[in-house]
Amino acid sequence: MKKSAGKSSRAAKKVAPSNALQEENRSLRSELEDLRLLYEATIEHGEAVEDQLAEQSERMEALSKQLAKYLSPQVYQSIFEGRQEVKITSKRKKLTVFFSDIADFTEIADRLESEDLTGMLNQYLTEMSDIALKHGATIDKYVGDAIVIFFGDPESRGVTEDALACVRMAIEMQDRMTELQHVWREAGIAKPVKCRMGIHTDFCTVGNFGSNDRLDYTIIGSGVNTASRLETLAKPGSILISFETYSQVKNEIKCASNGEVNVKGIAYPVSTYEVIEPMVPEEKPDLDVNVDGITRDLLALADGSASGMSPKERKHLITSLKSALERLHLDD
Repeated sequence: MKKSAGKSSRAAKKVAPSNALQEENRSLRSELEDLRLLYEATIEHGEAVEDQLAEQSERMEALSKQLAKYLSPQVYQSIFEGRQEVKITSKRKKLTVFFSDIADFTEIADRLESEDLTGMLNQYLTEMSDIALKHGATIDKYVGDAIVIFFGDPESRGVTEDALACVRMAIEMQDRMTELQHVWREAGIAKPVKCRMGIHTDFCTVGNFGSNDRLDYTIIGSGVNTASRLETLAKPGSILISFETYSQVKNEIKCASNGEVNVKGIAYPVSTYEVIEPMVPEEKPDLDVNVDGITRDLLALADGSASGMSPKERKHLITSLKSALERLHLDD
């Protein structure tokens, strides 16, 4: 009996550790399962968060694309890249300003049904805007059939290049308008649709104007008014530019003098030019000027010939020389 009791005691000792290990294994497996569930839940939550972020990003991108339609691309880009603050601010800058509208638009509107008028106007604005953006223009606003555009802000390639880009844009717009005549005639618009365009280069105030709740990125100043007046004086289908613009583009664009005009709100007459077409290479002037030769001729004129001039001739010569000097300063 004693031997039997000893064997039972040893067996119990062997079973006890085995049960403890099993219990420990069960506990470890339970912890591992909890960790697995927690990991899977974390992954699922992370994927859900990523999905939510991706969805929000898509919505923001779609919204920003919608908002971009209300701003010129350059302005939109500068705001979203943080290069421009959205607050009331402005600066003085030399810009080339462009105005255009459709000649006799009231008569055209009276002849068309509202649906046809809307279709024609939207096509016109779309075509003109595509050309403007192609040349790097900042589209200021549409006012009915009128378009206000400027070059030189928020990005500028220099005063001369900005002026050239503006005039080249206007030429392409007029060419496209000629092509659209056939399209609109097919649509039942018998009267030719022609644009008047005015361009002026001058210092303007550009920036954000308005209230703390609503801002408009635009331009103001006498330079803007001059461009607007030139547009109203232009013949249908033509481009009328000021001398200030002409002085920047004269070596690349063929123009015809249109004389001086009195512009409302401007105290002095404005010299105007009508744009003809871009120059071909052989038409471009030779810019190598013999300054020494011109100086000698002028000195000889002042020393000799001037003494034999009448007061009227002398006055005319002085006026011509002053005009030439002013043009040289403008070219600088």
